[in-house]
Amino acid sequence: MGVISIEELPARLAGGKTLAGLDLGDKTIGVAVSDQRFSFAHPRPVILRRKFSLDAAVLLALLRKENVGAVAIGLPINMDGSEGPRAQKSRAFVRNMAQMSDLPFVLWDERLSTVAAERTLIEMDFSRRKRAGKIDSAAAAFILQGVLDRLQSLGASARTEPEPPSAA
Repeated sequence: MGVISIEELPARLAGGKTLAGLDLGDKTIGVAVSDQRFSFAHPRPVILRRKFSLDAAVLLALLRKENVGAVAIGLPINMDGSEGPRAQKSRAFVRNMAQMSDLPFVLWDERLSTVAAERTLIEMDFSRRKRAGKIDSAAAAFILQGVLDRLQSLGASARTEPEPPSAA
């Protein structure tokens, strides 16, 4: 399917589907999955990266198990708004996944998501060693929660738009 806009997500998430969030690292893929009400992001264990075809198979099996209807993937944009090599890797990952799955992807600006996730884990008093094993899934949850919050605001704005006057 490839990349869709966030505004197209609600149509893809009908029928009890969930939404997944991914944070791509060089060594791991952080994963988080929403609840069916699209309120909360729940971290899942990281996927250790080996080879794309193996990583994709593990990821797709997890997404099927979690009844995922779409995937939000963090796009690591530079602080100046430009896209560097890591953003290009994320776009290539989506292109390759689109050849293996019909799931739609939403690209989400992930600036500072890892920093925010690490601060949260520090506040929760995780040791450095425990943080290392959880940081990518925590970042995926942070990315996914941003998407879920945006979906909630889109839904709220759609409900508050005035209806056109009826012809009397």
